[in-house]
Formats: sequence, C-alpha cells, structure tokens
Amino acid sequence: MIKSESVSIKALIGFQTAELHFIKILRMADHAVNICKISELISNVTCFEMIRENRWPDGVVHCPHCDSGHVKKNGHDTVQTECQHYQCKHCDRYFDDLTNTVFAGHHQPLKVWVSCLYLMGLNVSNSQISKELDLSLSDVHEMTTLLRTTVVKRKPDITLEGEVEFDEVYIVAGHKGHPEALKKSIAPSPKKKIKRSSGQRNSRKRQASRSGNDSARRSGHYQHAG
Repeated sequence: MIKSESVSIKALIGFQTAELHFIKILRMADHAVNICKISELISNVTCFEMIRENRWPDGVVHCPHCDSGHVKKNGHDTVQTECQHYQCKHCDRYFDDLTNTVFAGHHQPLKVWVSCLYLMGLNVSNSQISKELDLSLSDVHEMTTLLRTTVVKRKPDITLEGEVEFDEVYIVAGHKGHPEALKKSIAPSPKKKIKRSSGQRNSRKRQASRSGNDSARRSGHYQHAG
C-alpha cells in the first residue's frame, strides 16, 4: 500500500523550538506596523531538511508514485535550489521533496509557506501575516485557506477512548433573534388559507341548502293540511 504523502503536523508547525520567543515579540509589537520579518529568521535549507526528515524519517526516500525505495538523486530545482529532485528506478518516474504535499506547485518559497503556517498557529490575522511576509492580503487568504483545508483533510482520524468530558456545548434551538422566521413558521400557507376558505364557503352552502329544504317541506306540509 502506498504510504501517505502528506506532511505531518509536526513538520508543518514545530519546525524550530528556538523561535518560540517570537510569541513575545508579537504581544509587545504594535499591530499597525511590521513586527519583524520571520521569513528572514529561517532559511529554505532548514525548511527542506525538515520536510525530508519528517517525510522519510528512516532516511530512505520512497517514490510517491509506487512506494519503491529504489530511487536516485536527479539534481536540484532551478528556482528553489534547496529542493532535491529524484528519479525512481522502479517506475522510472520523477519527483522531488515537495511532490504530493501542500507546498508543491507554488511560486512562493517554502520558507514563506512555513512562516505563514507558523503565524497561523499563533492565531495571527491574515492582515498581519500579509505585513509580516510582505505579501498581498489576497495571496495570504489563498495560502491560509489552502493550509487549513489540507491539514483538516490529511489529519489522521482520532478515536476517543474511555470517559470523554465536554465543558460547554452550544446548540442552536428555536428562532431566538429571528422573530420573522418564527412568524413564517407559525403562519399558514396561502394554499391552506384558500382550502380553508373554500371549505367554509361549501359548508355555508350546505347549511343554506338544508335550511331551504326544511322551509320548503314545512311550507308544503301546511298547504296540505289546509
């Protein structure tokens, strides 16, 4: 079975424990100006080493297409020279360090993506991330959206065991704050109104008909008696 080619959460977030001091900088800095260039604190070399260590922890590179461990190095990327290219000896296909990962196929350097994910882990807003990484807000929005959806899709399923406790549970019930919706749910539909009205008219007609027949019978009885 082909191994999952997703990058682990550890590889995405916990890339440098020494950089935890950045949290203090975030709290102390004025959000109206750039805090510091976190992407300048790390290098592409460090990020690619982290990717390889977490993707292939045993040190043996596996082909993402056939899972074979018989691969050979095939030079480096022309744009991100730290990215190693490989060729599989089994299926003869090519791949690199980022193939089948969330970081593949983008023009932004790997260190920018890692920095973006790191800031997301600190609950930094997209606006502040754009200032930190010197990117447009639209680019940051696309990056954070892709990272969130990919992490959710590729995270392993968790099975809870033993006793599980919840502190608070919010359940939306009723139409609190939406009185118009409540009125609509209570008010009968126009079709029901029409049916009800027509039914009432038919009932009145039947009653009038019975009353007319009774009057006619009584009138005839009196005439016969006379």
